[in-house]
Amino acid sequence: MLNTLKCSVRLIVIAKVLAKHGALFFFESLRITNFAVQMIKTTKTQKFMLSKGKRLANALIELGPSFIKLGQALSTRSDLLGSDVAEDLAMLHDELPPFSGDDAVKIIEKEFSRPIDALFSEFNKTPHAAASIAQVHFAKTLDGKEVAVKILRPQIENKFKKDLRLFYWVAKATEKLQPSSRRLKPVEMVKTFEHTTMLEMDFRFEGAAISEMAENFYGEKYFKVPEVDWIRTSKRVLTTSRIHGISIDDSDAILKAGHDPKAIADKAATAMFKMVFEDGFFHGDLHPGNLFVDKEGNLNAVDFGIMGRVDEQTRIFLVRMLKAFLDSDYKEVANIHFKAGYVPADKSIDEFAQATRSFVEPILGKELSQISVAELLGRMFAVTANFGMQVQPQLLLLQKTMLMAEGVGRKLLPSANMWEMARPLVEDWALENMANNRVRHISKNLVDMIETFPSYIAQAEKLTRQMSEGVKIHPETINYLINKSSKSSCKKRNSAFMQALPWALIIYLAIALFKL
Repeated sequence: MLNTLKCSVRLIVIAKVLAKHGALFFFESLRITNFAVQMIKTTKTQKFMLSKGKRLANALIELGPSFIKLGQALSTRSDLLGSDVAEDLAMLHDELPPFSGDDAVKIIEKEFSRPIDALFSEFNKTPHAAASIAQVHFAKTLDGKEVAVKILRPQIENKFKKDLRLFYWVAKATEKLQPSSRRLKPVEMVKTFEHTTMLEMDFRFEGAAISEMAENFYGEKYFKVPEVDWIRTSKRVLTTSRIHGISIDDSDAILKAGHDPKAIADKAATAMFKMVFEDGFFHGDLHPGNLFVDKEGNLNAVDFGIMGRVDEQTRIFLVRMLKAFLDSDYKEVANIHFKAGYVPADKSIDEFAQATRSFVEPILGKELSQISVAELLGRMFAVTANFGMQVQPQLLLLQKTMLMAEGVGRKLLPSANMWEMARPLVEDWALENMANNRVRHISKNLVDMIETFPSYIAQAEKLTRQMSEGVKIHPETINYLINKSSKSSCKKRNSAFMQALPWALIIYLAIALFKL
């Protein structure tokens, strides 16, 4: 009861901030927040020049770090907020006023139990960038290496835990009061948000992610990641080699440096599809501020706090679906969805294929500059809702990442078509890996059969030996059958025993087989 009261009061405060920025619509769709909306609404109307998504983004920034992260998570949920709002949230700038450089030094010294001078020969107390959960300072190690030092905000974990209680309360109440919302899995969404955010606030995990991606791209020059300085890395401090380059969305600077935008776009597409399909491990926050072009024209990524994984089964599903899309084979698209169990079996495959055609055909064959990703996503989610298709949480972050990749491609080369750039990569991967996957599956089954064959032989020999020695039935079972049959005539007695005996044998054999 006390938690309900606290959450209700907090919702009213949040509603005031939303109303201030013209973003009260965020609460209007949730029945649980209706009371807060009604308390804030007045007869006075105000006109706002910004789009709904940008107004919501500004409100979330004012509400603080937890809500900025929530906005980034919601940017993957066009089904909740609409494609236009989600697209604006995908570009939500994770920027907050910095905490003091003196506090940053204190955190570092506490983490390593050493004075700052024992770790760095130079440390710039003015932060290079400040985001919702951390800020970055440039420094030099004792041996003169340039590094970037990422430091967690003071007390940020406690603030997140407080806000998470509110998010869970709203999600659970929404599922209870609005049964139709269960298809969208709001509680599961909050769980995913909690898991990813807590991992993001432990910089040892980010360091491990950087190391794993470095292994995946070992020997590749077109896409680079920084080197982790593990000696100067802890839960709250991450030190990596400093990256120098031009932000990938600064097309004028890229051209001035003599780089070919198409070559860079090709490298970005290649890196993205390698991450997703070959490795199943991808950077989940590849906005332009995290991707740089070095003097050789290669890509350099930073900020590995948000990462995504795609298992092999999902990758096979995705590549088959993408290939079917690119071949305009909408019946195959429908079949793939039904076989994967994403669409209920009682729905019509032909109708799903027709609906798929309705939102895919308008974009194929067009230049990227002519394609409205927001409109495409809006149509896609309308189709999924009409066919009762459950949201797949493992694909939400990937969807957002692909949207960012398209944004990068559009900025670099407005005439490019990401679908066509992706086609040879998808087809090559499909030819090589789908066949290999079948071979691996058959080989695994064959190996399993060979490994278990001796145990089947032993079981058969043991069962044969037991049968040859006669079936042993517990005396109580025999007495029960005799006593029960004595109440009937001899004919019925014999008949009852003969009917019961096969079932007793079956039960005995079942027990014997399960115990072997």
